[in-house]
Amino acid sequence: MRWVKRIGAGLLWLVVMLCLAIAIVPDFLDARYYRGPVSDHFDGEHFFNPDGADDALSPPGGTGTILRYVTARDNRPAWPDRVAVTPAKPPARVESDRMLATWVGHSTVLVQTHGLNILTDPVWSSSAGPFGVGPTRVAEPGIRLADLPKIDLVLVSHDHYDHLDLATLRKLWDRDRPLIVTSLGNDSVIGQAGVPAHALDWGGRIAVRPDVEVIVNRSHHWDSRWFADRNRALWSSFVVRLPGGNLFFAGDTGAGDLKWADKAASYGPIRLALIPIGAFRFVAGQMAAGSHIGPIDAVEVYRRLGAARAIAVHWGTFRLSYEARDTPPGLLAAAEACTGQSGFAAVPIGTSVEVPAYAPPPARPATARGALVHCLDTPAVAALR
Repeated sequence: MRWVKRIGAGLLWLVVMLCLAIAIVPDFLDARYYRGPVSDHFDGEHFFNPDGADDALSPPGGTGTILRYVTARDNRPAWPDRVAVTPAKPPARVESDRMLATWVGHSTVLVQTHGLNILTDPVWSSSAGPFGVGPTRVAEPGIRLADLPKIDLVLVSHDHYDHLDLATLRKLWDRDRPLIVTSLGNDSVIGQAGVPAHALDWGGRIAVRPDVEVIVNRSHHWDSRWFADRNRALWSSFVVRLPGGNLFFAGDTGAGDLKWADKAASYGPIRLALIPIGAFRFVAGQMAAGSHIGPIDAVEVYRRLGAARAIAVHWGTFRLSYEARDTPPGLLAAAEACTGQSGFAAVPIGTSVEVPAYAPPPARPATARGALVHCLDTPAVAALR
């Protein structure tokens, strides 16, 4: 009986401590990254999507879906443990109107043009999560850090670990002292590594040099480093205005009302767009998640942008969702064929792509989403789990 009482007392204390942790820890982990006036996307405490909320923690199927995913009991298709990558060795600079783009992996892309080296959401760490715990790379970076040329401009879209990697940002800052541009509140997070960043609201602009500027543009997402600090910093896409045609980087985004793509297009012709296509499926057959676009929405983003070329990102590096590794590019190719578009493609990690000079793309009539889904209702697409 004495051992039974001790076990019972121990369980009682465990329950008490768990209840205290639930009550205390979230507030302890919460952080106020930004203080400023109320706006159409900031309520004075938290940021939000003005075109409607999307809770990334509640995918189709509810919390059961998350539990099955975390425990790998969701019948997900297998991913390779390792993908062979031949790292690129880009030049130190690319001058004049020539443009070279190298996909490093996930949302990290090196774009070189007009003597500028631009890097998006740089992540060289082997895992995407706190304390080195989280999804691990299946593909090594497409450029070794030692082979990365001096970086002039870094764009950081939001504070999720697969996009904001403090260790990488610290190394880049120590080596190159680049201009780091992000959206409101993320400068506080980046500052934890002793790295300064320029944080702007949607619509904010900063000059890189007289003929180049960065515009922070709306996207449809959310943010958190610890879950308890949810939406304390803002998420964004970017337009880099360049001679010869702009660069658009979508960051991480769901579709929302898609007007953020229209706004990006309003800043001038887009020579190259970097558009996410992965982490959109959390149950079999799903075509989009609230905070992540899949290929069928990505092709509409591409159309609305009026971009001459686009490279697919946010796939094939870290496993973040249900779909197979090769499903996003396969579905993208099918969606391109259904909509009659061209020029938007997936490229291998470590591949440097020569981006042609800007030329206005052919007129692209809108394809209703329902019609596109119907066109994709084929055995070949169904096989893309």
